[in-house]
Amino acid sequence: MADKPRLAVWKFSSCDGCQLSLLDCEDELLAVAGAVEIAYFLEATRTPPEGPYDISLVEGSITTPADSVRIAEIRRQSKTVISIGACATSGGFQALRNIGDYDEIVRNVYAHPEYIDALKTSTPISSRIHVDFELRGCPVNKHQLLEVVAASLAGRRPNVPNYSQCVECKRSGIVCVMVAHGTPCLGPVTQAGCGSLCTSCDRGCYGCFGPKEEANTRSLGKRISEDFGVGHRATADMFRTFNAGAEPFRREALRHDEH
Repeated sequence: MADKPRLAVWKFSSCDGCQLSLLDCEDELLAVAGAVEIAYFLEATRTPPEGPYDISLVEGSITTPADSVRIAEIRRQSKTVISIGACATSGGFQALRNIGDYDEIVRNVYAHPEYIDALKTSTPISSRIHVDFELRGCPVNKHQLLEVVAASLAGRRPNVPNYSQCVECKRSGIVCVMVAHGTPCLGPVTQAGCGSLCTSCDRGCYGCFGPKEEANTRSLGKRISEDFGVGHRATADMFRTFNAGAEPFRREALRHDEH
C-alpha cells in the first residue's frame, strides 16, 4: 500500500453529485482502488490522514473564509490537483449570488444572518490556487473522471473532448432541436460530455458542461433572444444555471441584462 500513489477526494460547497459519480463507476472503481491508495474520500471516511497526496480531486466552490485556507493547504500537500464539476470549475449555481445583493440574500434566507460567516462570492477552485486540470460537468461524466485519474497516474494529458455538444449530437445521429423545432439550445457553446441527455429527448441543452473553447456566446445569444423571440430576460436566465460564473456565460447574461 505504501508504494501506491495516494488519492484524496475533497468536498467544498457542492451537492456531492460529482463524488457520487466516482462511486457510480462501480466495477471500474475496484480497478482504481487497486491502483491507488484512497487516502481520503468523504463518502467513505471521516478524518483525513496527513499528506502528502499524489492526486487530489476537489469538488465544490470556495464560499467561506475557511474554504480559502483549506484549499491552500490541500494545494500545498498535493502533487496534482484536479477540480471536478461545475461548482469547482465555475462556481456552480451558488455563483448566482455574485450578481446580487449578498447582504439582502442572507437576510432573506437565514433567521439569524449574524451567524453566517461566508464570502460574498462563490468562486471556482482555480480562483484561489493553481489547478492542474479542470473536469467539467454537473455532474461530471464518470468515464471522463476515470480517464483523468488514469492519465494523471500515467503522467499524460487526459483525453477529454473540448468540442461542442453539437458534435456529440451529430455523432449520435440526433436531429438538431434548434433547426427542426426552433427550440432554444446552448449546445453550440457548451462543451460535450453529457451523452446528449437532453437533446436526445427533444429538449435544448442547458449547458451543464460549461462553455467550450472559444464559445461564440454573443452570436447564439442574439439568435435565441431575437430570432427565436425568447427575449433578453429569458436568454440571460438560460446562461445563469449550472455554470453561471463561467466567464463566457456570465458575460453574455450581463449583455442581455443591459437591454
